[in-house]
Order: sequence, then structure tokens, then C-alpha cells
Amino acid sequence: MTWLRAFGEVVRSGLTIEETRLEPLLALRAAAGVAIVIGPALWLVSPAYAASAALGAYSAGGATFQRSWRPRKVVALGAGAGLALSTFVGYLAAGRLVTFLPLLAVWAFAAGMAWAVGSTAGIVAATTVGSMLVTITLPTSVGRALEHAGVIALGGVTQAVLILLFPIRRWGAHRDALADALAAVADYARRLRHDPTAPFDPEPLMTARDAAAVTPSQARTRPHVLHGPRGLAERIRPVVAALADPDVGAPAEGPGRDRARELLDAAADVLDAAARSIRRGTPAEVRPESMDALRVAEEHEVLEGPARQAAEQLVELLGEALEIAGSGCAPGRTPTPPGPAGAQFLVRPTMLRLVPVVTRAVRRELRPDSPVFRHAVRLAAVATLGYLIAARLPLGHGYWAPIASVMVMRPDFHRTYARAVARLAGTLAGVALATGMLRALGPGAHVSGALAVVSAGLSYTLNRTGYAYSQCFTAAYVVFLLGMGGQAWEQTVPERVLLTLLGGALAMLAYVVFPAWETPRLPGRLADWLAANGRYAAAVLRDYAEPTRERHAAMRRALLESREARATWQEAYDRARQEPVRPRGLTSREAQEAQEALKGFGRAAMLMEGHVPRAESRSVPEAERFAEALETDTAKAAAAVREHRNPDWGRVEEALHAWKEAAGGNGSPVVRREAELQKRALEDLATAVSRTPLERDVGSAREEQRVRAAAAAEGDGSGPAPRDG
Repeated sequence: MTWLRAFGEVVRSGLTIEETRLEPLLALRAAAGVAIVIGPALWLVSPAYAASAALGAYSAGGATFQRSWRPRKVVALGAGAGLALSTFVGYLAAGRLVTFLPLLAVWAFAAGMAWAVGSTAGIVAATTVGSMLVTITLPTSVGRALEHAGVIALGGVTQAVLILLFPIRRWGAHRDALADALAAVADYARRLRHDPTAPFDPEPLMTARDAAAVTPSQARTRPHVLHGPRGLAERIRPVVAALADPDVGAPAEGPGRDRARELLDAAADVLDAAARSIRRGTPAEVRPESMDALRVAEEHEVLEGPARQAAEQLVELLGEALEIAGSGCAPGRTPTPPGPAGAQFLVRPTMLRLVPVVTRAVRRELRPDSPVFRHAVRLAAVATLGYLIAARLPLGHGYWAPIASVMVMRPDFHRTYARAVARLAGTLAGVALATGMLRALGPGAHVSGALAVVSAGLSYTLNRTGYAYSQCFTAAYVVFLLGMGGQAWEQTVPERVLLTLLGGALAMLAYVVFPAWETPRLPGRLADWLAANGRYAAAVLRDYAEPTRERHAAMRRALLESREARATWQEAYDRARQEPVRPRGLTSREAQEAQEALKGFGRAAMLMEGHVPRAESRSVPEAERFAEALETDTAKAAAAVREHRNPDWGRVEEALHAWKEAAGGNGSPVVRREAELQKRALEDLATAVSRTPLERDVGSAREEQRVRAAAAAEGDGSGPAPRDG
């Protein structure tokens, strides 16, 4: 992608309105927290004091809208504490550049490294850098520092108390995550009716698993309905795929296919009903037609063999889903997930036990090629440089430039540039709106404070519709706060616009100077996904070879690793497609074809998982030998992909040939057929990434085309061919 096209995509993305469900009650509660701290501070103390109090309440309220599975009150308290600490430390060092600049650089670097823990931690940490930059404009005494830090922390406490007193959709995010997982499987079943090889994106299941991890205190108060359905969705997914697939399930045409479509439609209806029940907390009804379709008659059932087995298994699983759909939130009526008592919930570390987890995550990213590390370096450099440049300009409120940089910067190119464009557009609109109101009304401090609270509420409301639109009211909020403190709009408006433009430009320039492109990393990401898929497929085969609980647990672990590797590849691939960087190692065509091949490989393993026998069933020894060959070849092929060599599937071919010739092979025709599907997918992968000797020499197919074009041009005397860039 060229720079011009990439910038066009950036502008389009930055100004796009995202279709999402608004949460006005949550926005109203957060805005009330801002009003509660502004009002008394404005009445009892001073406008400057009220502005300081508003900083903590507004930032803590904004933090509760970030994606986090911890209670919102914990997030608000954590944000308030971080803002208070940065304010106090900033006061102590703000007297001299020789002390403040190193502190700012170290603090910004730590905030950048917080992305190693997750996006919520990274965003909240960035707000603490902004808080530190604001405090340098206030008096620098230790007593004053403690006073303002306490007021800022009080804003976080206020938001937490409001969340405690006025809960809105408790466990709402967890309910939505689980409902989305069930709805995703329902949509998958519905698409399989028309396309038996339809793809499935496991992201909703991964999100539901992440949401299911709770602390021991959360586990004691979690609704019963959030316990078992996630595992149910996990088990239904491979069964509906196995039923729909014409190679190992229902026939491609005829009464069997019609019956499979009927069962898939009923499955989608039941899963949708269960999703609605969980999301709303109310019992749901299922259509009578779907109930009738789930009755598998012994004499008149048209499905046979593996398809009949998959249908019976699906009906059994949907029976559990029907209990969920009919129970709503009634305690004790939701099916309890199987397994030992100690494994009934995924453990999330408490705040104190999170310290070693964070330490390990940060240590893993402390390497020069890490996108998080490079983001932290950029953040530290831009924050200090922006502050120095703004301090030299004949403008007040110089901290706006580094704040703009810090708040728009992200570890990847596209989001950094999109947010820079969105922040500038939102700032221009918000400043123009607030300026017009100040000029027309000429409000006093109390009216300005009220307008600031209204702007904060609108900013919260539009938080998830697009950064530009939320930033519009954030800019208006800041202008009203400054007006409340006595700042003339003629002074603040031009300054904020120019300094926001400067901060955005510095953020964009920093990524050009010190980038962290994903394009060169694509071969490594693809290799990781291939190896993880190989381990998953081998684990499924070993469960066939010797069906035991231990092997079934190993298959589950391998599946989770495979999903994680796929998500990492998908994120890298999506980012690489938006980068103005020439492909290295993998061209766009090769990456697309390799991705489709690995999806097919994973799908073949999923189909095999749908037919996994119960524990203590008859073993399939040929599957063990094929599993060893598959794991060995995929591991070696992963190394070959990293080194830009051609993969080889010699052991897989030999093992599959031996399986076909084995005397006992006729006892597992379905498993062998699924193994053939895996081999076919691996051959497609080899076709996608294999290189000729010439391609290996020049490094990419694009370079080969340039060489051929140049040779052809020299042969006919037309001169060198133009570069196709």
C-alpha cells in the first residue's frame, strides 16, 4: 500500500462512525460523578481547585468505559490512584527541567510498556502522563501537591461509590460476551445450511473465555447462568460442522441433506434463544417447529453413520441449551458444568497477585523488536520533545502538545494515524462549538462548570461511536473548564488548536522515524500459527488413538494455543494490510492464500474433534502414527516458512499411505477421511508459500517480476521497465 492510499484509509477510519449500542445511563452516572466533585469545589474553594478535582473524576469515569472484565469500581479506583500518584510526583519534580524531563521520559516509557498487559492498562496509563503534564502549571509546594493529589483521587473514589450505589447491568459485559459466543455459533449453524464449508471466527469464543476468568470474590457473586453455557458453545461448534460437511457428515443432496438443514436451523434457533436469555436475564421461548425438529426418531431418521451420530450428539447438547433458554437467571436451574469442583471457574489474579503477572508480561516485551517496547520509546521521546518545543513557543498551555501526542499514540501505525486525524478534527469541532457558546452566553464560573459537566456526559455517551466524535465534546469540556477558571476564550482557542496540531504531527512523525511494522513479521506469525495448528491436529488424533481424560485435556490446551496463534496472525495480517510498506518474505497474495489454507487445516482438525470418541472407547493406533508425522512435519515446515524455504510433507504422506494399507484401517474410515482433508490443506499451504530458486534469490515474487520485466525491456530495446511501486 502506498503512503497516499494509506493516509486516505487513515482519514476514513478516523472519521468513521462506529455502529454500537449507546449506554446513556452509564454516561449519566459518570457525568454525575464529575458534577459531584466540581460543584462543592467550585462553591467552597475556587475554580482552579474545581478544575483539578474534575481532572480525576473525568479521567476515572472515562476509564470505566474501557474494555475490562474487572468490576468498574475497581477500574475507577485504580485510575484515580494512578492519576493522583502522577500528579504528586509531577509536582515534586516540576520546578526544574533537569528533574522534570527525566521523570516525564521515565513515566511515559512506563506508560507505553503498560500495553504489555493490555489495551485498558495502556490507555489508563497514558492518562496519568497527561495528568502529570497538567500539574506543572500549578504551584509547586509539597503541601499543595498532596492536596491536589488527594482531590484527584477523590474523583476516582466518587466514581467508584456511584458505581457501588447505582449499579447498571451488573455483569452486563460478561453477559454480552457469553451471549455473543452463543449467537456466533448460532450464526455459524445458520450459514452451514447454505455453505457446508463456511468459515468460523473463534474470536467470540475467545472473548467469552477471557470474560469467564474471575477472581474468587467475583466467583461468589457471579450469576449461575454465566457458569456453563460457554463450554456448551465450544462443544456444539465442531458437532454442527461435522453434521454439515458433505465429506464426513450428511450427504451433499437428498433427504439426508434436508434433514441436516432442518437440524441446523433448529440449533440456530435454540442458541439464539439461549443468547437472548443470558443477555436480558429473562427466560426465552423456542419456536415449536424447532422443538419438533430436535426429535430424532429411531425408525424414520434418514441420517446414517457419522451423520446420525453427529445429529444425536447435537440434539443432546441442544437439550442443555434449552434448559438455559428456559431458566433465565433463576438460581440453581442452570446446568452446572462438568468437572471437579476446583475447576468450575477460570481464575483471574487479584490486584495484589497481578504484580508478578505484570512484571513477567513487561519483561517479555523488553526487547528491541517488540512493538510494545518501540511504542514505549516513541512515547517517552515524543512527550519530552513535545514539551520542550511547546515551552519555546509564544503560547500558553504548552502541555496540550505532548498530551495530544500521548493520547493518540498506539503501538501500531494505523490506529496512531487515525486517532491523530480524529483528534484534530474533533478538537476543531469541539473548540468551535464551545467558543461559540462562550461568546454568545458570556457565562460565569458556575454556568461554565455546568456546561463542562454536560460536555463530559456527551463525551461519555459517544465514547464508543468513534474517537473524533467523543473528542469533540472532550475539547468542549476542556474549554469550559478553562472558562470556569477565568481563561479568556480568545487566548485558549487558538492555542489549543495549534498545539493539538503540533502534538498530532509529532506522534505521526515518531512512527515514521521509529516504526514497528508488522509486514516483515508476517512469516514468523504464519509459522507460529502453522506449528500451533499442527499440535492441535496431533492432539485430536492422539485422542482417537487412546481416548482418555488426560488426552482430551491436552487437546483442549492445544486448541486454545491454536486460537491464540490464529488471533495473533490475524491481528498482524490486518495491520500489515494497512501499512505503507512493501511486502517482505510474504507477498499479499501469498499471505492471503496461506491464511485460507491454514483455516482449512484448522477446520479439518475441528471436524475430527466433532467425532472424538468417548473415554475408554476403542483405540485407533494408526491415528497415533499419523499424529507423530503431522506434528513433526508442521514443526519443520514452520521453521522453513520463517527461513523462506519450501515446506515438505514427506512423513505425513508416508503415514497416511501406511494408514490406508493397514489391516485395521477399515475400522476408522471417517477419521482417515478427515486426515486426508488435513493433508490436502497442507498441500495448499505449500503451494501458497513455496518459492522457486529464483524467487528465493530475489526475496519475493514482486522482485522476480521486476527482474523479468527489466530483462524483457532490455531484449526489445525499450529500456528499463518502470517500477510498479
